[in-house]
Amino acid sequence: MADLPRAAIVALATVGAVVVNLIVYAVGRAAGGTFRFTAASGPAEVNAVTVAAFSALPLLVGLTTVALLAPRFGWVVRAASIVGPALAVLTIVAMTLPTDLDATSKTTLAVCHLTLVPIILVAVAALGRRTRVAPDAVAA
Repeated sequence: MADLPRAAIVALATVGAVVVNLIVYAVGRAAGGTFRFTAASGPAEVNAVTVAAFSALPLLVGLTTVALLAPRFGWVVRAASIVGPALAVLTIVAMTLPTDLDATSKTTLAVCHLTLVPIILVAVAALGRRTRVAPDAVAA
């Protein structure tokens, strides 16, 4: 993945996260998860579109930020390697656990958050390798 352009790394990681989380969601549905909960505005349901959007959008924004800033600021890669996985885990506590979802739905959505951790780590590492200056370029 390190030989790919930065945009391709971001795109592949984002699409990969959506596909993996839609599979996890389908397994949760098959296991009997209803994905229904009570929101401030009334009854609500987490559907496949929500899972796809909540997988893609934060990852796309975060990885794009890393891809744009890493060539100028090397510390961004190290920070993203910590902040990205931490946010994926903390959003379980902030978004999933407080709901009145059934246990299967809650577990499934927590797993969806956790699948982002290795995806973030691999993509950020690839972006970090992609933005480093080649030794030949330094010597020239």
